[in-house]
Amino acid sequence: MMTFLRLIRIILVSLRYGLDELVVSGIRHPVTERLLVVLRKGRKLDMPRGMRLRLALETLGPIFVKFGQVLSTRRDLIPADIADELALLQDRVPPFPSDVAIDIVCKGLGRHPDLVFASFERQPVASASIAQVHFAVLPDGRDVAVKVLRPNMAPLIDKDLRLMRAAATLIEKLSADGRRLRPREVVAEFDKYLHDELDLLREAANCSQLRRNFAPGGPRADMLIVPEVMWDYCASTVFTMERMRGIPVSHVGRLIEAGVDLKKLARDGVEICFTQMFDDGFFHADMHPGNIYVSDDPRTLGQYIALDFGIVGSLSEFDKNYLAQNFLAFFRRDYRQVARLHIESGWVPRGTREEELEGAIRACCEPYFDRPLAEISLGQVLMRLFQTSRRFNVEIQPQLVLLQKTLLNIEGLGRQLDPSLDLWKTAKPYLERWMHERVGWAALRNGFKRESEQWAQMLPELPRLVHHQLARPDRSGETLAELQRLRLAQQQTNRLMAAIAGILAVGVAVALWAVTR
Repeated sequence: MMTFLRLIRIILVSLRYGLDELVVSGIRHPVTERLLVVLRKGRKLDMPRGMRLRLALETLGPIFVKFGQVLSTRRDLIPADIADELALLQDRVPPFPSDVAIDIVCKGLGRHPDLVFASFERQPVASASIAQVHFAVLPDGRDVAVKVLRPNMAPLIDKDLRLMRAAATLIEKLSADGRRLRPREVVAEFDKYLHDELDLLREAANCSQLRRNFAPGGPRADMLIVPEVMWDYCASTVFTMERMRGIPVSHVGRLIEAGVDLKKLARDGVEICFTQMFDDGFFHADMHPGNIYVSDDPRTLGQYIALDFGIVGSLSEFDKNYLAQNFLAFFRRDYRQVARLHIESGWVPRGTREEELEGAIRACCEPYFDRPLAEISLGQVLMRLFQTSRRFNVEIQPQLVLLQKTLLNIEGLGRQLDPSLDLWKTAKPYLERWMHERVGWAALRNGFKRESEQWAQMLPELPRLVHHQLARPDRSGETLAELQRLRLAQQQTNRLMAAIAGILAVGVAVALWAVTR
């Protein structure tokens, strides 16, 4: 019933803001033109279409807001006016009242924010789909940002997830293509990450891990700046971190005025993305422009600043190796290797003909190589691959949904910063170096080094374990005799079953003979 009521609300909100008219107006066909006349009768749709879509997503709640955030970075797939309006969802979602935020801080930290902090700004500086941010000052004078969870978020998200699960189940039952996409598993993965995002202590832990991976003073310190977590001022509904100062990555004009090299910034973004994915297996998975700043401090000018760590992704060693080999095969245009990897990994049925899959992948990807990023759309490549995958029954891997989303975000950012960036040439040297370290002599040396600590513990025990094994009594004769007894028993059982089957067959034959006389 709750799912049905939520569906009714979605339909009513869509009608209120004219989203039905928005969808139909994008279809060029004589029938849809007549349908538009009917849809517009008696309705005042004076607001621009982008504003109507944004307001509808805000009204429907956090899941829809997140959908709009991702969509806003895909200016190659949606009109500019809609993309500009949806970009407002990144950090300008309507805030909730400040007195509610103060109550949440009181419950989370056990004291009123005026007693916890030297100062606490009532007016939020940013408001997103899950939480809003207030600036504050610690008693020791350090500037911090306090993230406060929106109230009553879990029930709202659960309603939408119930609806998504019902839709996924319906798709699987009605469509063979839908079953191949495994929508219920994708929704379950989305469910997990959304509920993780509602626990700000988990987000603080994600931030701390990412900061260690790009530790100040370490070899990657000049790649990414991650704020320090103030653990004494954190709770499940309150997350306090070092205050970051910079320019939103989407404000290209301000970046140019500050003297930031946009071409280098675009290349750095690709390298940071692949470093997180393949070196660490732990990556920031919500990299829309509202969550990424660029430092304008002369000491760190042009470095990325990461914010909002509610959604992170992780990759297993198998995933990393498989993806790296796929990327390199794509970059080298070795489509036979791509097809072979898909078959060996089980993404396509074992009986798939390798040369047929190779030809289909070549037809999808070959037209996009040797072009600047301005002429390449990863979204369009994925759409063509998706169409091809239907023919070969390729299964979508739910654990890689966040990775796909992150790659699309990176493409959107790169397109804004430097339309001439060649995504393939930027990523290829990094992946070749990574594969050399994983597969060559360097990988063997690193493996020995990694395992040597365990060997140091096991080697002293080795003589005792060998002696224990050699001193064990020989029970092979007993085992052989037991196997022979089991074989004889199995043979007797088989003969008995054969006799029973013969008797039954004779009985059935006699019965049929009697009936047919």
